[in-house]
Amino acid sequence: MTSLILGFHHIAVIVSDYQKSKRFYTQILGAEIITETYRASRDSYKLDLRFPDGSQIELFSFPQPPSRLTSPEACGLRHLAFKVKNIQSAVNFLTENGIECEAIRTDELTGKRFTFFRDPDNLPLELYEI
Repeated sequence: MTSLILGFHHIAVIVSDYQKSKRFYTQILGAEIITETYRASRDSYKLDLRFPDGSQIELFSFPQPPSRLTSPEACGLRHLAFKVKNIQSAVNFLTENGIECEAIRTDELTGKRFTFFRDPDNLPLELYEI
């Protein structure tokens, strides 16, 4: 049977500081802006971003969104993982830009290297070396 699902199109993230998160995802992580929309009726921005492989993230800003209740072990989305070719280079770049990363570890199941860091809203993000 052929799968109906072809893969992920996008992941949506609600942010507390739109400009700070926009800078983080575009200038630090390197996402390209597809479309930026201000929705006056919601007093909200929607920013569509794309990475080189075509994967996308939508950033939403809403007035006073509630904080994340637990981290990271809670029911629901645990973290977002970004694939990188060279994890040490990626960690060095993040560190040079003031972003703290955990120690690089090796996935015991795949033998691949990975590490975690946080976005401006403390969302857990992962770098996974392919």
